[in-house]
Amino acid sequence: MGDYKGIYNRLFSEYGPQSWWPGDTPFEVMIGAILTQNTAWLNVERAITNLKNARLLSAQDLRDTTREELAVLIKPSGYFNVKADRLLEFVHWYCQQGQYESLKKLHTAQLRQGLLSVKGIGPETADDILLYAFNRKVFVIDAYTRRIFSRLGYVDKAITYEPLRKVFEENLADDNTQVFNEYHALIVRHGKDICKTQPRCPECCLEVICPKLGLANS
Repeated sequence: MGDYKGIYNRLFSEYGPQSWWPGDTPFEVMIGAILTQNTAWLNVERAITNLKNARLLSAQDLRDTTREELAVLIKPSGYFNVKADRLLEFVHWYCQQGQYESLKKLHTAQLRQGLLSVKGIGPETADDILLYAFNRKVFVIDAYTRRIFSRLGYVDKAITYEPLRKVFEENLADDNTQVFNEYHALIVRHGKDICKTQPRCPECCLEVICPKLGLANS
């Protein structure tokens, strides 16, 4: 089954708190979650800076802008025409639902279902929004999660999103939202820096428990 909390403790000891998700408001976090699809966070920061400078980081102002204007502002994030459409789809839904004060009253499953109903928002983006903007106890799964935990022998590398999310949520059921937040951020940090496509195993804080090297679990 695997010691999921033990892995968290090792990663936390190695890297410390990650203080995710960067954003001045919950709405900014939501916009960042959509913009970060298929791009690096540095590019998202540039796009968000453009939106801030244009005073378009409120739901009402963003809803009233044109697709063409929005696409130019978010160009640094890549796929800017597609993302402009996704942002506008999301903002229209967000405003129709009564924005943050109304949405935060929904149960997590209902809120997740609503987010997934928006064109362009998949499970990872929805869970980013739930965890980091609404402080809900959901675990965000990404490619780094699948890579690291399949190498550790905890899951099959072909496992899909929902079963893997369920595995983490069941194993961390006694932990709070802050642990879910830090754990996801730590996995991303470890996946980017160490457990890459070509892993840097000698530098890995999980090396001693990783069967990839034929070492015994401890």
